[in-house]
Amino acid sequence: MRHAGFVLVGGKSSRMGRDKACLAWDGGTLAQHAAQIVVGACGSAALVGDPARYGSLGYRVFADRFPGCGPMGGIATALSVSSAEWNLVIGCDMPALTSEALGLLLAEAARTDGKSILPLGAGGPEPLCAAYHRDCLPALEKAISEARLKMKDIVPELEPRFMAGFDPASFTNLNTPEDLEAFSHGPVRS
Repeated sequence: MRHAGFVLVGGKSSRMGRDKACLAWDGGTLAQHAAQIVVGACGSAALVGDPARYGSLGYRVFADRFPGCGPMGGIATALSVSSAEWNLVIGCDMPALTSEALGLLLAEAARTDGKSILPLGAGGPEPLCAAYHRDCLPALEKAISEARLKMKDIVPELEPRFMAGFDPASFTNLNTPEDLEAFSHGPVRS
């Protein structure tokens, strides 16, 4: 099975007040940390965001082909530039994720008849930490053309398969300075 990995770094970071992807983390940036986790799971990682802003982080960067469309645009961009059958896509702001957990998503992708594999977190499916078959691209492009931009709303259209058993803390997002402070001193820091 051919697969590729992507990290979404193009968000506005409005609640954080500064670019989350470039926050210092474990001797690098949060984006580099996320990319290393993805590499550990599938052997490769690329970033989806502004090449001028993120080009110095050591990973290939693809410009968002659907600017202003949030994470859905980033996921659609990843699928549109990838030649892989299955694509692991995560947001850059979940530092508790592990390569092992992401590897479980890819292992499930190898044996499913679905088109997307989403882990179940405390709040339900986690579409910003999932494996997407490239066949999901038409549904994403259709949703974008109709301005339906919330990933959770279109998950049912992506032939999802859900996986339980993940530590809900794995999906902790760093959205505010308070989140960053609490996570940096909490027991789940990786």
